[in-house]
Amino acid sequence: MNKNKMDTVTMKRLFGYIFKKYKLRFFIVMVLVLLSSITSVASSLFIESLIDDYITPMLSQSTPDFTPLLKALSVMACIYIVGILSIYFYNRIMSTISQGTLKTIRDEMFEKMEKLPIKYFDTHTHGDIMSHYTNDTDTLRELISRGIPQIVSMIITIIATFVAMVITSIPLTILVLCVLVAMLKVTENITGRSGKYFIQQQETVAKANGYIEEMINGQKVVKVFSHEEEAIKNFDKINEELCKDSTLANKYSNILMPALANLGNLLFVLIGVLGGVLAINGVGGLTIGAIAAFLNLSKSFTMPISRLSQQINLIVMALAGGRRIFELMDEEPEHDEGYVTLVYAQKDENGNIVETDHHTGMWAWKHQHHDGRLEYIELKGHIELEHVNFGYEPNKMILHDISLYAKPGQKIAFVGATGAGKTTITNLINRFYDVNDGKIRYDGINITKIKKPDLRRSLGMVLQDVNLFTGTIRDNIRYGDDNASDEDVIAAAKLANAHGFISHLPQGYDTMIDGNGGSLSQGQKQLISIARAALTNPPAMILDEATSSIDTRTEKIVQDGMDKLMEGRTVFVIAHRLSTVRNSKAIIVLDHGKIIERGNHEDLIAQKGVYYRLYTGAFELE
Repeated sequence: MNKNKMDTVTMKRLFGYIFKKYKLRFFIVMVLVLLSSITSVASSLFIESLIDDYITPMLSQSTPDFTPLLKALSVMACIYIVGILSIYFYNRIMSTISQGTLKTIRDEMFEKMEKLPIKYFDTHTHGDIMSHYTNDTDTLRELISRGIPQIVSMIITIIATFVAMVITSIPLTILVLCVLVAMLKVTENITGRSGKYFIQQQETVAKANGYIEEMINGQKVVKVFSHEEEAIKNFDKINEELCKDSTLANKYSNILMPALANLGNLLFVLIGVLGGVLAINGVGGLTIGAIAAFLNLSKSFTMPISRLSQQINLIVMALAGGRRIFELMDEEPEHDEGYVTLVYAQKDENGNIVETDHHTGMWAWKHQHHDGRLEYIELKGHIELEHVNFGYEPNKMILHDISLYAKPGQKIAFVGATGAGKTTITNLINRFYDVNDGKIRYDGINITKIKKPDLRRSLGMVLQDVNLFTGTIRDNIRYGDDNASDEDVIAAAKLANAHGFISHLPQGYDTMIDGNGGSLSQGQKQLISIARAALTNPPAMILDEATSSIDTRTEKIVQDGMDKLMEGRTVFVIAHRLSTVRNSKAIIVLDHGKIIERGNHEDLIAQKGVYYRLYTGAFELE
């Protein structure tokens, strides 16, 4: 799609949001804009009548009567008041329209963001995504609240003023049009140069935001490795690029108004000279009042054109921001073709599984077959991978012919160097990504048939990087189950061995923490994460380096809680500390996406292969 077509589509979509909720108000604004523009032209035309019909006759009177003049001035004052009130009210209404429209856009953008696949966030910086909610929406706010009404007002004013000028004097109107051609040429030349830099500026701002966000999140790492100078150099480079784009954009933009203003002043002088010559020679029936009115009309005509040219940059920035916003909204959402759902269940007197409307401690897969047959399969946590191949890029496979199974209640451990594919396997089980080839079955059901929210609800995850949210500790644990009671929250915390340290906090479970959990140690944050997973009470769990950032003493506490948590559940464990996987039913050793060894701890030690050398320290995990 070419740029002009993209801009047209962007503008149509923006007006679609405005008309969705504010069609009547927008119509009222347009009426008020029309009224304010007409009053502006009417006040200019009134000058001719004021001078020729009231002031000039009074000059020849020995005792002038000011009553008609005062009445005329009163009428003129009323015209100005109508114009002022129109501007006041349409600006107030446009504030409501702009903020309401942006709220709708932000709501839809956030809703869409929550439906995007993990791949989108893996390929876009967080700062760039944040820029959609800040810089890009701000450009739309400027356009809606200030740009659109001003542009409409200017267009109406230009048309009405042109008609008034033609009626007043055709020769002077031709002079104005000649100067107007020069003004339009200057505008085209300057805005053409500044427009592309405003678009580049918008993109560079997003790039700068992305870098700043990365540096803030990684500030400890920056300081630990004394990387401050290098970070500053990198930021200076990006900031220099932003400065260059902004300077060029604003340089041309700032040249435009003075250039047009001086052309307008030159026009003012030329009208005065030509108008005087025509009046003296009696050409066109020009009077002093008509010349004065025309001078005022010429300003009313050229000034909107000058301002309209300035609004072009605002439009360009808003269209750039709008395109970025709508690009996010047009991203392909996470596809979910699944139809098997997870339901509460229990067994009737005949031992058949039946669906219930309340939690019974038992779950089942509700499988509606294509032939209409309804089948309930008890959720047990039996997971199988059959000849799975996968790559984040189609031409670069990460996993090669992976086959393994985990029966209900078994603990399966993945061991291997960084990049071997351990976390990738857990991403596939959660369907953050789909396999290129092969199948993954859950209780005998291909996971592509299971609705993604139901699949993920059946899997508990404890990650190495703990994500806490601003709120109380109770709320953070309850994130695993919004309907959990306070007693359930405490029971989950006890299971994870987190109850002890929480009880010693000033407000206990009601202690407020920020999104980073800055007041808590890494071990405490991890315990809360484990408690959150425990609250969901899933039949299968994934522990991805869950204890790698915890000291040995805390690890023992956490491990005790996790052992309780893992009882009777299918568990996949990724760990660099091999001591944590000794009691696994099976240990899978991965290397470059391939399974090179499998077995329990004793079997692998006896084989004296890669696992044996890892365990005995002959070589270490990378």
